[in-house]
Amino acid sequence: MFRDRFWWSLILSIPVVIFSPMVAHLLGYHLPAFPGSTWIPPVLGTIIFVYGGTPFLKGGWTELKSRQPGMMLLIAMAITVAFVASWVTTLGLGGFDLDFWWELALLVTIMLLGHWLEMRALGAASSALDALAALLPDEAEKVIDGTTRTVAISELVVDDVVLVRAGARVPADGTILDGAAEFDEAMITGESRPVFRDTGDKVVAGTVATDNTVRIRVEATGGDTTLAGIQRMVADAQESSSRAQALADRAAALLFWFALISALITAVVWTIIGSPDDAVVRTVTVLVIACPHALGLAIPLVIAISTERAAKSGVLIKDRMALERMRTIDVVLFDKTGTLTKGEHAVTGVAAAVGVTEGELLALAAAAEADSEHPVARAIVAAAAAHPEASRRQIRATGFSAASGRGVRATVDGAEILVGGPNMLREFNLTTPAELTDTTSAWTGRGAGVLHIVRDGQIIGAVAVEDKIRPESRAAVKALQDRGVKVAMITGDAQQVAQAVGQDLGIDEVFAEVLPQDKDTKVTQLQERGLSVAMVGDGVNDAPALARAEVGIAIGAGTDVAMESAGVVLASDDPRAVLSMIELSQASYRKMIQNLIWASGYNIVAVPLAAGVLTPIGILLPPAAAAILMSLSTIIVALNAQLLRRIDLDPTHLAPTSPKEEHTTPTPASTAVH
Repeated sequence: MFRDRFWWSLILSIPVVIFSPMVAHLLGYHLPAFPGSTWIPPVLGTIIFVYGGTPFLKGGWTELKSRQPGMMLLIAMAITVAFVASWVTTLGLGGFDLDFWWELALLVTIMLLGHWLEMRALGAASSALDALAALLPDEAEKVIDGTTRTVAISELVVDDVVLVRAGARVPADGTILDGAAEFDEAMITGESRPVFRDTGDKVVAGTVATDNTVRIRVEATGGDTTLAGIQRMVADAQESSSRAQALADRAAALLFWFALISALITAVVWTIIGSPDDAVVRTVTVLVIACPHALGLAIPLVIAISTERAAKSGVLIKDRMALERMRTIDVVLFDKTGTLTKGEHAVTGVAAAVGVTEGELLALAAAAEADSEHPVARAIVAAAAAHPEASRRQIRATGFSAASGRGVRATVDGAEILVGGPNMLREFNLTTPAELTDTTSAWTGRGAGVLHIVRDGQIIGAVAVEDKIRPESRAAVKALQDRGVKVAMITGDAQQVAQAVGQDLGIDEVFAEVLPQDKDTKVTQLQERGLSVAMVGDGVNDAPALARAEVGIAIGAGTDVAMESAGVVLASDDPRAVLSMIELSQASYRKMIQNLIWASGYNIVAVPLAAGVLTPIGILLPPAAAAILMSLSTIIVALNAQLLRRIDLDPTHLAPTSPKEEHTTPTPASTAVH
């Protein structure tokens, strides 16, 4: 809307300016003369006032009714006064020389440009609530008398039984009646690993059964589901974080009162000294030039250039207040998995029993896991491929089978090979050999996942599987702390796992074993301690916390909901990009302040001169000169904003990693069994 009105107003403004007597006098050219030429400025100026000025007139009326004067009321007052004064002059009423048609046209056009730039910078692709709703399937397979019937999820009620096939989403919260499967809960927990759910376990609407078909008894539908609860939290958090007022609006509110009081004083003083005609001219001039061309562009220009610079650095700014708030952040709260860590598993330790080499152990395990798509299986296969001895052993497995939550079974070189975790050991009543106990206990103690390799009923070794810390995470944490910003981490992982990561990265505060629905509560707790919080996450369960924090930052590789709930989206998964956001925030805020000083400084100087305070010493600012000063102020603001293009937002420069950090350090995963 602002874009269309801007372009039409710009086109109509050109003849208004060309046929303006004041502009012709200033530039020294003769006005083109033909029948009706004198009516071009008033007719087109009126169209511009009505068409282009309507958003400001409506906005000004809204601010007036709410008794909260701001930019819209200031603009509406100026264009209305200019419109009325120009028509009075055009019709020859009272003998006044107040031809402001060209000023009115440029004022409306410039303000439309400023608001268009601002709206374009702030626009969001779609709402977080719509993205959440899209996680639910439209239909469900309801089990009736042993057969299934497809129904809309709105028809489901508590105690209904639904069939969820492999690869399908769960339509409602419930409990598994029959079957077992691994569920992809990434949209709820943000965790990359599928979670094994057996008969009697609860499942959540929106999650995906990845490998098997299960029957589920419905326990919550519609607004009672976990997903709906997250929707409500997102809505509440967005509402609570949207009440702050923009910097330019606060300046405009002060400037409104300054202009209004100055105009009243001007009218009263000139009337008292016996010059009512001058009182009208001076008062109108004050009201017109007090409207801030420069102020109207000061913030939108900075925002537009900042978002452009940020986008080139992989930072998408969706909320203008995020740009202002980031410079005041006291603590950055990182979600662990997928943010500080890669959310990928890696083999970080190998322990072989007596008579078995590490290479042989890895080769057997990799052969057994070769046909599995599980992340842990891929980690073992990758480790074997990177091991000199294991990679030379060209062995193949037959008879592969997987048992969800326990492990895999296959025949390798004529021997039965099992690879699995604690559930597998319990199922087959196996005990870890004494020579492996110390090593596996140490792995378990730091929270690593431990997988045992069994050959023909005998444990021949074990491997530790852990998540990978991003090589950039340590540099990001240190750079933030060097800037005086605290770093905290939040995760649903076990306490020992979280503490191991926190100590490794030097994090100031760790929140462990946090349930998905409680993440935004932790943000609130930090805020209650007087801290300004930036939350960085990538999962649906992070969405309420992202919206609750002063600044929500979503990892671009995360879920759509996380990105829609955040004020800032990082296109990459490099946590150092948070430094880019802080640097941009500080630089853009400086430009905002500088531009506001220029814009407001013009008014502070020009308004008293236009009011005639220096008339006794022979200095009086004509309306034309005031208009030139106004344009000069606008140009200065625009040029100053362009300097933002010079700032360096490259994360590799803001937080360089040391050579040793390029070698990824593994960190414990909460569980690695499959």
